[in-house]
Amino acid sequence: MSSVLVIIVTLNILLAIIFSLGLVPVMVWIERRVAGFIQDRLGPNRCNIGGFRLGGLIQSFADMLKLVFKEDFSSKSIKERFIFKFAPAIVFSCAFLSFMVMPFADNLTIGAHSYIMQALPVDFGILWFLAFAGLGVYGIMLGGWSSNNKYSLLGAIRAGAQVISYEASMTLALISLLISYGSIHLVEIVNFQSGTFWGVIPAWGIFIQPLAALIFVITAFAEANRTPFDIAEGESEIVGGFHTEYSAMKFGLFFVGEYVAMSASSAFMVTLFLGGYNLPWVGTELLKSNMDIVMVAIIIILPLLSYKFKNWIFKNNTWPDVEDSRNRESIWLVRILAGLNIVIIVPLAYFLVVGLSPNAVSIAVMIIQIATFAIKLLLVNFFFVWVRWTLPRFRYDQLQNLGWKVLLPLSLANIFITATVVVVFGV
Repeated sequence: MSSVLVIIVTLNILLAIIFSLGLVPVMVWIERRVAGFIQDRLGPNRCNIGGFRLGGLIQSFADMLKLVFKEDFSSKSIKERFIFKFAPAIVFSCAFLSFMVMPFADNLTIGAHSYIMQALPVDFGILWFLAFAGLGVYGIMLGGWSSNNKYSLLGAIRAGAQVISYEASMTLALISLLISYGSIHLVEIVNFQSGTFWGVIPAWGIFIQPLAALIFVITAFAEANRTPFDIAEGESEIVGGFHTEYSAMKFGLFFVGEYVAMSASSAFMVTLFLGGYNLPWVGTELLKSNMDIVMVAIIIILPLLSYKFKNWIFKNNTWPDVEDSRNRESIWLVRILAGLNIVIIVPLAYFLVVGLSPNAVSIAVMIIQIATFAIKLLLVNFFFVWVRWTLPRFRYDQLQNLGWKVLLPLSLANIFITATVVVVFGV
């Protein structure tokens, strides 16, 4: 195995870990800050290390440490202890593995070799995601059943019924999308979306198949057990549902698994419906042929954005008492911001003068596409959080009626309409 291949494989695995598991504390922070904003309060902003609060992000790490060192208590009434202990690992593992097939950038060309930018480079990425997204519910069902608690059992039954009703609609919505794309390979699907139709509208899945996109978004919320479809853990009805008997890091794995599953669903939505790693109207080849323009744009825009952010820091993150230790955070944030500008702009200016080799252009395109994917992923995750703190939880009968009587007929009708258009018009 060549050294380049080892580097690419390691990079892909690290990206998968960062975008899934590494985003958990960030998503917990975003969840709390958005909840505070919607409920007209501040959210976490006190926990700090030497005055550094990072906007409340330190609180997320403090909570994770609390779960690690908290007493792991379990009731004596639990009979199937091995299954009880193993169930959270199933939920986490399935959520993490479903993320492994996401393409972070187009195939990277170094010399005469092309490398796939996926942690797990398989051709059946869609089927892999559906398989592991569906398997995750087994951890919830086994955890609820093995807890020997009526509330946990009710949550497990609810989770199973919810997945059955929504998995069918999700899969059927994807079938109509695959008819339009003509492929199940995620990289080919993203490259298809780099084009346009009618010369103006990006050929993103959300524009090609708006009904499929709507159905998938709704079912993705149900798949990830996120509000308004979190009836499996409805605390107002069944205490805590399937994880009522769990504590410490066993509960923490359920908690982390939910956020990883949310990130995986968000990454899948970005890949299928929002152009994946592509910028709007800009495919890989167009990006490569205009790299000089891109570098000039970054050199101009980055200092302007940094200046705006610096003003925001001193306006909103500075305390009246000059001796307050938290003021050091503002000073160091500005220093780090200035350092990042130097680290990014100086090499860009140098390469703008001397030019980039073909390999360097490919690497630069890869970095831009990874950054694009990351921004889209965060925006869709933010949408998940926004919906959670906006809509109330559905009743169980409402959830089942929506799944079987609304989404399933709509997804079947969408397949029929899509197939008819493809056959009649040959598009």
